[in-house]
Amino acid sequence: MTEVKKIMDTKLFHTDDNEIAEAGEILRNGGLVAFPTETVYGLGASAFDSDAAKKIYAAKGRPSDNPLIDNFMPGPVTIILKKKSVVPNDVTAGLNTVAIRFPLHETAQKLIKAAGVPIAAPSANLSGKPSPTKAKHVVKDMTGRIDAIIDGGECNV
Repeated sequence: MTEVKKIMDTKLFHTDDNEIAEAGEILRNGGLVAFPTETVYGLGASAFDSDAAKKIYAAKGRPSDNPLIDNFMPGPVTIILKKKSVVPNDVTAGLNTVAIRFPLHETAQKLIKAAGVPIAAPSANLSGKPSPTKAKHVVKDMTGRIDAIIDGGECNV
């Protein structure tokens, strides 16, 4: 296992399987983890945890009427579906629909598997700022605001 760095209470992980497993545990326990996808870094929380969803809004400085995105299918395609009651209103900003996506990025897929729960994950940037495509962008915006960042290199798309 590589050395895990802490920056103001935010852990900086790499793509080591043990570190991804720890990041999955953070998500299961209501924490926030930033992770790479093929397009941008996402800011993840359990999609079934209303309190965790509220933490995303707080970390991003995002209005709570702007719904979060769930990750479910390979690739940068998002499908909008009718929301089931198991998805908290805080994830969908009270809307009756939910955006579903499963990234193609290998690290993102490993994290989703390790978490064992669907992940609500908008981009890992402060609200109104550019979407991050490198871990250093996430470190700049989210250090001290979230539990962990997985540095998976630069996004491909």
